[in-house]
Amino acid sequence: MFKQLIDYAIEALPELIKGIPYTLSIAIVAFFFGSIIGLVLAYCRINNIKVISNFAKIYISFVRGTPLLVQIFIGYYSIPIAIQYVFPNSSIASVPAIYFVYISFSLNVAAYLSEIFRSAILSVSRGQIEAAYSIGMTPVQTVKKVILPQALVSALPNLSNMFLILLKDTSLAFSVTVPEIIGQAQTVAGRTSRFLEVYILAALIYWVICVGLEKIFYKLENSFTKYQRGGLIDKGEKFNETISRE
Repeated sequence: MFKQLIDYAIEALPELIKGIPYTLSIAIVAFFFGSIIGLVLAYCRINNIKVISNFAKIYISFVRGTPLLVQIFIGYYSIPIAIQYVFPNSSIASVPAIYFVYISFSLNVAAYLSEIFRSAILSVSRGQIEAAYSIGMTPVQTVKKVILPQALVSALPNLSNMFLILLKDTSLAFSVTVPEIIGQAQTVAGRTSRFLEVYILAALIYWVICVGLEKIFYKLENSFTKYQRGGLIDKGEKFNETISRE
């Protein structure tokens, strides 16, 4: 019995591995664009830019208050309709479903990353920001050299956790025919009718990927923490001492 399970796993594994590139691409693309959108939303909320700030609050509330699966379906069905309306002669049927999934996941993760970035930016000492302005730094220089480096170090644990959650959430992409890991598992299980074995194998693949990423993130966090303790804080203290002497 055990030998049969091993033989079946060896047979089914190559099929499931074909879904890994889709899973990773969705997670990486969504996290990249979600980070950009999230930073913009966080900046607008922190600076209380009226129209955009109010829109950001509603947007974040909607995304966090509705299931991701529903958002995927809305993106998958509404985006083609919108494109067809704007460009009547366009051929939407030829566009791969994964592009709509990229958009849906990017917009979803942006809402969560926005809150992570906002709390990280607000955690930066106001004294250092004022000190930067007092020596003639422009707002852009202050953001680049004082705020963002410290905010990103502070946010890194939450960002790592968010990426792992996003990676696992990509399993929902199979619902719109994207052949990621679960999509491949559905195909194999439907062909062989061995659902339990296939899904256990899929779970093991996710587990191995997440364990590997956790180790990478752990090393990154340690290296950035050392940098923060040995570099940013020391420089910040010297920076404040210089300002106080002047």
